[in-house]
Amino acid sequence: MSPAEQRSSTQARVDSWIWAVRLFKTRSAAAEACRGGHVRVNGVTVKPAHQVKPGDEVRVRHAGLERIVVVERIIHKRVGPPIAAQCMIDRSPPPPPKEVLASIPRRDRGAGRPTKRERRETDRLMGRSD
Repeated sequence: MSPAEQRSSTQARVDSWIWAVRLFKTRSAAAEACRGGHVRVNGVTVKPAHQVKPGDEVRVRHAGLERIVVVERIIHKRVGPPIAAQCMIDRSPPPPPKEVLASIPRRDRGAGRPTKRERRETDRLMGRSD
């Protein structure tokens, strides 16, 4: 077996691996997340071509939540959910309760900047009043 073949079986591109273990729906979305700085390997923000190996900790920020997984096994092709679960150890914190998510104020997209009154109400709600 050539050194290139050995390396390819023990390492994989981070964008390919996070897509293969089903952290992202498409590989292009995984690569875009890497380019946007939402993927870190062992605490360092990485580009899509960064190589991951077993034992690496991968942190992915997606849809407002952070997923923390440890690479258990390298795969290059997308596999079914049971096999994907065997390729990583999920150390993500549990998601916040729905009550907490519902209490966070959100503005409708395109609603513009908040008025001074709305900003003060938000500050009061968040406990940032002067």
